[in-house]
Amino acid sequence: MELSLLINQFNIKGRLVALQPFGNGNINDTYLAIYRNTFTETQVILQRVNEKVFPNPEAIMANMHEITRHCHEKLECDARAGRDDRVWQMPRIIKAKDSNDYVRDESGQVWRVITRIMSAHAFDIAQGPEHAMECGAALGHFHYLISDMDPTSIIDPLPGFHVTSGYLAAYDETLGKSSAKALLNSSMEARRLAKFIEERRDFALCLERAEASGELRKRMFHGDPKVNNIMIDDVTGKGTAMIDLDTCSPGLVHVDFGDALRSIANPAGEEEANLAKVVFDEDLCTAFCKGYMREAGAFLTDADREHLYDAIRLLPFELGLRFFQDYLNGNVYFKTSVPEQNLTRARVQFRLCESVEARERSIRGVLRKL
Repeated sequence: MELSLLINQFNIKGRLVALQPFGNGNINDTYLAIYRNTFTETQVILQRVNEKVFPNPEAIMANMHEITRHCHEKLECDARAGRDDRVWQMPRIIKAKDSNDYVRDESGQVWRVITRIMSAHAFDIAQGPEHAMECGAALGHFHYLISDMDPTSIIDPLPGFHVTSGYLAAYDETLGKSSAKALLNSSMEARRLAKFIEERRDFALCLERAEASGELRKRMFHGDPKVNNIMIDDVTGKGTAMIDLDTCSPGLVHVDFGDALRSIANPAGEEEANLAKVVFDEDLCTAFCKGYMREAGAFLTDADREHLYDAIRLLPFELGLRFFQDYLNGNVYFKTSVPEQNLTRARVQFRLCESVEARERSIRGVLRKL
């Protein structure tokens, strides 16, 4: 089916004047549609939900419906009360003409239309402390918006996502394969990374143990709080929205907190071959934490705060573990251009973890002051 005929099944006012590929996302097919009439212009996003990643697209749409409904109600209430120093935004689902939240094409694929966050854009890397602070504020505010949702109202879109014990189990299974043993025997660097993992096995389960004991409680988290999912207002420079809500899951907000800092406070990026350049940037971390606590501090418990450092340390370890396991398993999950790429990626994440560990006292000091 032609995209113009597909999008015509949605309730959008005006005349379609442009429909073109949009963004650089790796999961869903995404297009920008522009509608105009005599007085106004409307821009919306048309997306195909990738069933290879999300095998239950109806659940993804049900989740998005519930999350956006909850957040929009809260945003309207806060706006009336004059609570915020800015206009916070949230994508809205545009209904199909049959009143559903999506349509299916001739092959059964699920398509949706959502509003575009206007006069704002995202960056691929942190632009400096001020930008990092706004990223922290945007994530903290999103966590505030979903903090009182019932996690059981959401269908887990990716069971096992960010469950470190599961990744360790997969790693242990891979270690038993002859191909993995051959890679370890042939590479001193691979053996070094394996030792790095063994030395941190007990620590790796710290958040899971805290949740199991009742010290931490499950709320909701975004699941992919990378810097290019955080929209910054073009006029004010303030954080204005979190986008890409498909990975929102029941779990610990610590996962997002640690994962955001894993990417924002590592200016060298995930592919840096020179490990000397991989350093956890404390200035970016401090700025991010200030912005985050300003928005999320009211609902975090003392126990939540106590485990924030653990999350900063854990998330690079967890991603490094996943990269290394995939390298030993033949590079079947993460896309690679050369056989050693996942080994390089794992080295970067483990070096970042070491950099966090070396700065533990300083990072904990920052967190205690906020």
